Amino acid sequence: MTDHPQNRAQKRRFETDAVHAGEGRAATDASANGKSYYPISTPIHASTTFSHPDIETTDRVLGGEQPGFSYARYDNPTVVAFERALAALESPVGDARAFAFASGMAAMHAALAAAELGPDATVLAAEQLYGSTATLLVQIFGMNGVEARFADCYDTEAVEKKVEELRPRAVVIESISNPLLRVADVGRIAEITRSAGAALIVDSTFATPFLQRPLDLGADIVVHSATKYLAGHGDITAGVVVAGPPHDAALEQIRKLVGGTLGPFEAWLAHRGLKTLPLRMQRQCENATEIADRLTEHPKIARVNHPSLGDHPDREVASRVLRDYGGLVSFELDVDEADARQAAFRFLNGLELCVRAPSLGDVYTLAIHPATSSHRELSPGRRERLGVKEALVRLSVGIEHPEDVFGDIEQALEVI
Repeated sequence: MTDHPQNRAQKRRFETDAVHAGEGRAATDASANGKSYYPISTPIHASTTFSHPDIETTDRVLGGEQPGFSYARYDNPTVVAFERALAALESPVGDARAFAFASGMAAMHAALAAAELGPDATVLAAEQLYGSTATLLVQIFGMNGVEARFADCYDTEAVEKKVEELRPRAVVIESISNPLLRVADVGRIAEITRSAGAALIVDSTFATPFLQRPLDLGADIVVHSATKYLAGHGDITAGVVVAGPPHDAALEQIRKLVGGTLGPFEAWLAHRGLKTLPLRMQRQCENATEIADRLTEHPKIARVNHPSLGDHPDREVASRVLRDYGGLVSFELDVDEADARQAAFRFLNGLELCVRAPSLGDVYTLAIHPATSSHRELSPGRRERLGVKEALVRLSVGIEHPEDVFGDIEQALEVI
């Protein structure tokens, strides 16, 4: 028996969906010289408004009675193509929808708002959360009466106790934390939040749908800084939220009203980046695993953090919830504490191939000092408590040959 086309589409592998998802080729048709044609790549629709054959159609489109486009703050064909592609990668057989935003932080703000964090609501967040997300919770949502509480979300027993105690409206975690690369047991945490009626929001920027699909593990809302691995080339700023009912309706309304929409050119670049996501991520994971393993044997390295390593605290969890172990590595230099920051700076300044930059997920290998970048706003005591030491360096491994990357690391280590 021949498969129905829809059934075949549901059986497609991730790598195939990454290339083809979101493209509306059959829906775009035109005529030139008597021959029909259409673009194989979604065009950049650089228009703020869209017209229709008659005002009655415009009325139906604006009223949501008929599919179509009207105004760029509501939606745009290029942006929708990117959103559909990511929704297909995050939830290939589900009913989740993706919503693109102008940055990862705009996406996180929308995700928290969609979880209905109103006055007197409590949100439980991971202690190891990205600093700007923690600040967003405390300062912006805190001003509106939301109480933010924090826990070690890589200790599921601690999460369960806190959820029972606080009865939070939402729980916010990261699939892989920055910069120590702790791995959350998303499935187990989802069981805890579901039983308590709390929405589980997962920042999956470090994992991407190539390594993990949090919705399949029970999460309610997934957030990405598409600036990183999804787009992958360090040339755009973007964010995405993926969710199914009932949160998708709230997300759509929030984006329309707040207006943090993604532009069509950025959406086109992000969609193009998705097509090579599995190729890039596979290479980055392989490179990171090899570099992490070799760093453990270097005499000037005190500690290496990567989920593939046997001494990583979440090695078993990572093997269950991730497809691979990720493209980031962090390590502590074996130096005197009094000289730790300056030693890290000497190492970073000694790099010739690796790029010193406070981002990640790029095709280039990027290196940074977390204590003075992502965790700069934290007090020295809290950084120490979280394990973000002055001698710690984070490496976002790119797609270069691993021998060249490791060779650059080795020669830079000579100067410390």
